[in-house]
Parts: sequence; structure tokens; C-alpha cells
Amino acid sequence: MSDHYNAFETSPVPTPGPDAVPPEPFRGIYGMPAFVTIPTSDMDASVDFWTRGLGFFELFGIPGRLVHLRRWAFQDVLLIQATSVPEQAPAMSFSFAGVLSQVDSLVENCRTLRPNSVDGPRDTPWNTRDVEVITPENARVVFTAAKPFDPASQEARNLEGIGITAPDAVRGDNAEHA
Repeated sequence: MSDHYNAFETSPVPTPGPDAVPPEPFRGIYGMPAFVTIPTSDMDASVDFWTRGLGFFELFGIPGRLVHLRRWAFQDVLLIQATSVPEQAPAMSFSFAGVLSQVDSLVENCRTLRPNSVDGPRDTPWNTRDVEVITPENARVVFTAAKPFDPASQEARNLEGIGITAPDAVRGDNAEHA
């Protein structure tokens, strides 16, 4: 018995597949359930990298203090002005989702802006293709895109081994979870 259930309708991330289309950038104002705050000593360079390299847009800014960046709903980053940044990236990272069709252009854009900023892409045992990027602020960011689900794959067996089954494997409307 598993307490997991399909709740993909709560996410802006599209169903994985070769023709998955990313949602439009989300410009609405909402109470953010989570966000990342990143200090930068060069706001202009940081905003440039995050927008042209990673595909975020500037939602709003407070001159000299803060820039609020976003991609999709619930992908919020606050760049805050700082006098210095760490000399190297920490082991900790944060990830944001995309679609497979965005991987190559993100890698190319980031490498154009900062040639040694990208590691990957690489496929994971949990059925994603990930790209690790070190930003100008030395933040470790992972762009992750779900691969199409193949119920006969090793990745599907890995997920099933921890209680996560294919969406069509367990039928029901999940009303008890809503």
C-alpha cells in the first residue's frame, strides 16, 4: 500500500514527452510557497546570466537591493545585493524543472555566457535529464527535465521499488487526497 497518488494537476510542469511544451512565463503575483534567495555582488551580471542563460525573467526589482526573477509558477529566485559572494559553489544545490526540448539551448546559452559554468547534461536513475550550472554568484543550480515514462524501463522499476507507480498503473480519482 502506498500513500502516493497522482497530483500532476497542481504543477505547471507538463506531462513528459518528446512534444512537451513548456508553459508560458508566469507573471501573476501569489504567496510564494518556496523561493531561493541568492546574494550577488554584481546585480547586472547576475540578472543577465539568469535571464539569458537560465530563461528567467525579471518580475520586479527594488533598485540597489533586490531583483525578483521567475520562470514558471513557483520558480522564484530573489537576487539580493551583497558586498561579496562565496569563492566557490557549495555542495548544496537547488533544482528547477523544464522540458527536454529546453536542455540543449540552456546548455548552449549558459556556456556562451560563462564557458565553464555547465556540467552535463546527464540522465538520472529517476528518469530525468539534469544539467548542473554554477551561476556568477557561485550558486549551484540544477535544471531538470523529466524524460518520457517507459513502464518497461529500469527507471520505472527504480520508482516502483520506492512505491511510486506509473500514473495509469493505479486507477482512481484520488478524491480522498484532495
